[in-house]
Amino acid sequence: MADELARRTLSPPALDGDGTVEMEPLRDGASVRRFVLTTVGGERSVTWQSASDRASVGSHVSNDFVLDEPTVSRFHLEIVVDSRGARVRDLDSRNGTFVDGTRVVEAWLKQGSTLRLGRATLRFDLDASRNSFPVSEAPRFGELVGSSVVMRAQFAVLERVASTDTTVLIEGETGTGKDVAAESLHLASARRDGPLVVVDCGAATAQLLESQLFGHERGAFTGADQRRIGAFEEAAGGSVFLDEIGELPLELQPKLLRVLERRQIQRLGSNTMRPVQVRILAATNRDLRAMVNAGTFREDLYYRLAVVRVRLPPLRERPEDIPAIVEHLLDRLRASPEARARLTNPELVRGLARAAWPGNVRELRNAIERALVLDQALELGEPGEPATAGRVDWSLPYEAARRAALVDFERRYFQHHLDASRGNVSQAARSTGIGRVYLHRLLRRSGLR
Repeated sequence: MADELARRTLSPPALDGDGTVEMEPLRDGASVRRFVLTTVGGERSVTWQSASDRASVGSHVSNDFVLDEPTVSRFHLEIVVDSRGARVRDLDSRNGTFVDGTRVVEAWLKQGSTLRLGRATLRFDLDASRNSFPVSEAPRFGELVGSSVVMRAQFAVLERVASTDTTVLIEGETGTGKDVAAESLHLASARRDGPLVVVDCGAATAQLLESQLFGHERGAFTGADQRRIGAFEEAAGGSVFLDEIGELPLELQPKLLRVLERRQIQRLGSNTMRPVQVRILAATNRDLRAMVNAGTFREDLYYRLAVVRVRLPPLRERPEDIPAIVEHLLDRLRASPEARARLTNPELVRGLARAAWPGNVRELRNAIERALVLDQALELGEPGEPATAGRVDWSLPYEAARRAALVDFERRYFQHHLDASRGNVSQAARSTGIGRVYLHRLLRRSGLR
């Protein structure tokens, strides 16, 4: 409860003068204020300067700032600087993160803030200089749309890795378009003529998932009455997209690691290693570094997956993109001129930009599609509240109104439990009293997967 209180009550600090933290667009990219971390106490002080808009701190050598201290977790915390300010997020560390004496899950930082990680103490300061990073000139990448700096920065990364076979880990909240990013990346690659095989790592039991990934021989287990080719063999010459990779059972992780390291698979019930020629894309709405800390995700597998990380920002971080997204969705849904005029009304679009979208682009798409199908107005709540918050359309026949209300209720109910569990479907299944596999089906029906 204290952690949640810290998360809710800490607001962006009032910084001015040299304390401003703006994300400034440049001709060839963008820039943010550089920040400095300095160790406090100990025999000698160590100072480290950021090189981009974010940095991880922990005891493992892969962190940006490495602390050789046994009470510091492998991945302890992350600091991010963007247009709203500087903030720190604890990565489910063993001993927690304290900002100016208060334990926090996520908190805004001010000039001179003190961070405590176990027995280590750091001071946070903003530097007068800036860090720059490239942004794409294009307002879209494949089916991803956005002209905001934060989105075009991710487009720049996607454009650079599209022509390679590099493994890419796509991170982001539910509904931010991770599956769209994977498909767009595949279609922009040299493997575009090959298949894109999608595997949902959280939608099946461990044995069934192993069979889906690696295949099985006849008689490998009860019910295996014929040979099956797995996703890695099926995708030969193309790409495999591992959705919800954070849900991959621990016992299957060494086998996936072998694929990443050696490009070999072994079917269930076989002793033969078979080479595979695929590109691997993965996505998660969880922070795998926190899972590494908890021992639920292999550290070596994380490094193999996160060769390049792409983070898709939630809509609340890029409301200026909503008008373009609405136009794109209306094109995809083949809206009539009359419907388009109604749903692109400037006042309505401004309301869409102010509304909360916990389900992100997917929720926005569902709201627009529902307004098109039912030929009704798109209801907006108060600023900061979810749009289309379950109002009944009294003009509909009983069955149609009941069905629409039920669909809306299920979507909001499941979205609430996904948000409460930070996208962890297994935890959401426990809190709703629904089996995990069945919950996956309901989430797909509700448009949340």
